[in-house]
Amino acid sequence: MEILRYTAFSADPRGGNPAGVVLDATGADDASMQRVAAEVGYSETAFLLPRGGDDFDVRYFSPQAEVPFCGHATIATAAAYARRHGAGRLRLHTKAGLVEVGTAVVGDTATATLTSVAPRVEPLAEADLTELLAALGWSADDLDPALPPRLAYAGVWHPVIAAASRARLAELSYDMDALTELMARRGWTTVDLVWRESATVFHARNPFPPGGVYEDPATGAAAAAFGGYLRELGLVPTPATITVHQGDDMGRPSLLTVAIPAGTGGVDVTGTAVPLA
Repeated sequence: MEILRYTAFSADPRGGNPAGVVLDATGADDASMQRVAAEVGYSETAFLLPRGGDDFDVRYFSPQAEVPFCGHATIATAAAYARRHGAGRLRLHTKAGLVEVGTAVVGDTATATLTSVAPRVEPLAEADLTELLAALGWSADDLDPALPPRLAYAGVWHPVIAAASRARLAELSYDMDALTELMARRGWTTVDLVWRESATVFHARNPFPPGGVYEDPATGAAAAAFGGYLRELGLVPTPATITVHQGDDMGRPSLLTVAIPAGTGGVDVTGTAVPLA
């Protein structure tokens, strides 16, 4: 397999979220894909399996396990494909459902927009919230009451927890063992910690212990789920476009643009992606 390395949600190789990309994994079995993902060592590696035309099956593996969907690896994969084969649209058949991606290429920079599966939002049980806050080292006073805790889905599940201040978001120091156990028990992929700067600008941090990663610098799946959360709770008038800044506190700044349509359909997440040396 030819293994490419891209960073997604940044036009600068020093920013964004790195992902491994295999544009043709025909014939590779699960064990081979898991081994490659572990060797690459990024939070996810995506493997394309051509169906014909613009249709592909896609598998996503963290260094430790397969995940049903990964946003930043989708953006990286679409960008890599567009740079090699030309811009256009791809139909990616993920384990979470069909995700369509449009691409454009200008110079060495490719931009991709994924349309998520239909989002879902559910209550976060009080006992789970208490356990989650304890693992994070947060208290109820650290939360923004205008953005209530919920579970949000756009391919994988994320608790959405809003900080009352940027300072609280910046001070991320959690109990990795406790959070890993809780997330495994509940089937959560990342925890989407957010702070609202303005009506349409948000900052996010995403602990990702299920993937063996302390923190994700850009999480497209969580951004799509968060867009569904904002729409479901009526926290933005739709249609709306918001921006999410992530990775700043890690020294890998990332920018995710989220277009939230009215109704119940998928949420669009747009980002740039560039190759890594």
